[in-house]
Amino acid sequence: MEKMMILLLMAIPSGIFSQEKVRTLEECIEYAILHNPQHAKQVAQNEIYRYNQRETLGGFLPSLNAGTGVSMNFGRGVDPETNTYISTNTFSNAYEIYSSLTLFDGFAQIYRVKMAKINRLKGKEELQALKDRTTFEVMEIFFNVLYYKGTVKLAEQQLEESVHNLKKFRRMEELGLKSIPDLAEMQAKEAEDRFLLTRQVNLYNLEIIKLKEKMNLPVEEDLLIKDCEQAPLADTGTQSAMEIYQQALVVLPKVLASAQSLSATRMEYKVARGRLFPTLSLNGGFSTGFSRLMDGTPYMSFSEQLKLREGSYISASLSIPLFNGFSRSSEMKRSRQRLVIAQYQHEETLRQVYSEIEQAVADVNGLSDEYLHAQKRTVAMQSAHQMNLRKYEEGLIDAVALTTSSNRLLNSRVEELYTGLKYQLKYKLLNYYKGGSLN
Repeated sequence: MEKMMILLLMAIPSGIFSQEKVRTLEECIEYAILHNPQHAKQVAQNEIYRYNQRETLGGFLPSLNAGTGVSMNFGRGVDPETNTYISTNTFSNAYEIYSSLTLFDGFAQIYRVKMAKINRLKGKEELQALKDRTTFEVMEIFFNVLYYKGTVKLAEQQLEESVHNLKKFRRMEELGLKSIPDLAEMQAKEAEDRFLLTRQVNLYNLEIIKLKEKMNLPVEEDLLIKDCEQAPLADTGTQSAMEIYQQALVVLPKVLASAQSLSATRMEYKVARGRLFPTLSLNGGFSTGFSRLMDGTPYMSFSEQLKLREGSYISASLSIPLFNGFSRSSEMKRSRQRLVIAQYQHEETLRQVYSEIEQAVADVNGLSDEYLHAQKRTVAMQSAHQMNLRKYEEGLIDAVALTTSSNRLLNSRVEELYTGLKYQLKYKLLNYYKGGSLN
């Protein structure tokens, strides 16, 4: 019964990892982006920016409107034919087409067009920054899943070795070659390794749940992942954080979006300032109409009256803002303060990006050395453990020393796994700051 439980426990991870449907890191990222509500919201916002830009461009064109009206006059009124007062009911119908073109408005419309264009560019960078942020978040959890997937395999190997040693040493105890305390120590080691495997499987499942949540994957759908290729060990010592920062200033969507947001706020301030200037407009129109007396007297036909009453006009108007309840001046002052806020936010973004780059450079350099040393240590620990196994069989060391050796080897393998995956994550992040792709 005990052997069956061990075999069943060992089969849990292998059963998990042997399914056919396996997703790569790129597939997880693509799925997460497509099913991210923030992505859909930003796409909709970018459409709004596009409509705003089209509207501002249309502001340079003259407006064109048409109108018509019908009126009935009862009792005393003006005769439309003789323009004298009469006491007869009348019917009248008027038609008009009119247009207006703004010639000067303090350049406010020009700044509106520039602001709309900047906002549209900003929207594209914000969308890309959102994709990049989602990519990194998914990638971070993905590597955590890989880590626990690796620890499950290591724990499985550890348990397999313990089961094998326990079986062998139980036979040696029966032959009188090993003592009962040594056998008890091996049984405790086997139980500890079984518990370790169970815990690692649970941690793996928890990370899978986190990854599914980040991807917005349906709860009932299984998620299996494929291992990533190891990133090459690189030497970033020849390129300083400042050099990478200078590259990031021209390629990083987060920085570009922040700069464009500052520019859009500056244009908003200029628009508000332009509204303090006079507005010069050119107006023109065409009108005609039809009327008749409602007392049964003859009247000119509809078409004849339309031709006879044709009229047109052209005019220019100048509007000078003198006092509007402080609304225009207050808006300009508010825009100026929003510009100050935007400038500080942009500076804060730049400082944050430089700090992130500096940290990424230090992480890649440090993890590169750690990973190399971890690999060498694992090789040394493996050789030492094999030697300790032989010493134990020959009675040169006790079971406690062998257990310590086994645990040291496991810890070394786990540390090598952790530093390797951490290095891959930081390497991709540093490459992203240089203008490369996260995935």
